[in-house]
Amino acid sequence: MDIQRPSNAKAKKIKRALYVTVAVVVIAGVTLGLSRLKPAAPSVDRGTVWTDTVKRGPMLREVRGLGTLVPLDIHWIAALTTARVDKIVIRPGHLVEPNTVILEMSDPAVAQTLLDAEYQFKGAQADLANLKVQVNSELLSQKANEASVRSDYEQATTDHDLNYKLHQEGLGSEKDEKLSKVRAEQLKIRIGLEEERTRVAADSAAARIQAQEAHVEQARAMYELRKSQADALHVRAGITGVLQLLPVDVGQSVAVGTNIARVADPKKLKAEIKIAETQAKDIVIGQSATVDTRNGIVNGHVIRIDPSVVNGTVTVDVGIDDPLPLGARADLSVDGTITLENLKDVLYVGRPVHGQTDATISLFKVMPDDSDAERVNVKLGRSSVNTVEILSGLQVGDKVILSDMSQWDNVDRIRLK
Repeated sequence: MDIQRPSNAKAKKIKRALYVTVAVVVIAGVTLGLSRLKPAAPSVDRGTVWTDTVKRGPMLREVRGLGTLVPLDIHWIAALTTARVDKIVIRPGHLVEPNTVILEMSDPAVAQTLLDAEYQFKGAQADLANLKVQVNSELLSQKANEASVRSDYEQATTDHDLNYKLHQEGLGSEKDEKLSKVRAEQLKIRIGLEEERTRVAADSAAARIQAQEAHVEQARAMYELRKSQADALHVRAGITGVLQLLPVDVGQSVAVGTNIARVADPKKLKAEIKIAETQAKDIVIGQSATVDTRNGIVNGHVIRIDPSVVNGTVTVDVGIDDPLPLGARADLSVDGTITLENLKDVLYVGRPVHGQTDATISLFKVMPDDSDAERVNVKLGRSSVNTVEILSGLQVGDKVILSDMSQWDNVDRIRLK
């Protein structure tokens, strides 16, 4: 006998719905949990990173740049006339003295003008000599006139004195006495006039001679100028040193003012150092410096700072205080380091690859277990060539990664292996 069983379809549907609901809740929970999990920290080879430990103490601020040795005193020789190069006597690299002839040039016009100037000078000298004879003759003639009038005056005075005595004694007439007196007074006036004419003649003679002497000096100056131009065709070094540059060749024509040679003293050199414009703001004249010539390091000091910026750098001239090592010469490439200041007690660390003065950057700080590194924000202060001051974000003893970590900018933690 079959017994009818109660239907459980409805219960099965409820169970199925319950299972589906639980499964959805579980899947959603797992998905949410997984979404909240942090991605695994990337691994970085420990040997590929550069680390340093934060320290406290004195920090020497320095800036460094590349440069060259250049002569302290450079003597450029320019052409004084338009001329043609006939002969090159010596080539660059030779030691020279002030009178050493470097090259010889020619210009027919210079020889002609020199000859004209010489004749004009000699003519002016002859005119001066002739004028001196002429004015002396005129002055002597005037002095003779003055002496003649003075002689007449003295004779007239004697005649008057004699006529006066004779008139007083009744031996001479009053008329003769008065006529002799008048003549003596007239001659006295003439003496004054002749004396004045003599002074005028002497002043006139001096003025005429001075004018002619000025003309002679003008002719002399022109002659010396033409002579110097002719002498300049034999180009001389002018100073003791080394001939460095000779930018002309035989047969070449040069214009007035063209630089035809450069001479410098090889024993007096300075270093021209190119410093980045961002690092040059604290440099002042007189600061100590060192120059690495690749064959020795010499001490020096800042003697000049270029006021302009060229291609992002400032040129700083460093005077050399120590004797230069062997092999040091003009245009030699050198490294220059300038000492800015000595900070007594600061927190500092090695300079990061991308760390700039007074900037806030992020660095990876190595954890105490030395297996992980975590990103931290660090405020930098004053910087030097290899070190930088720490204002905040790190403590003494912290180890940080200083090498370029830009490829890990999207993570805050790395694993060191």
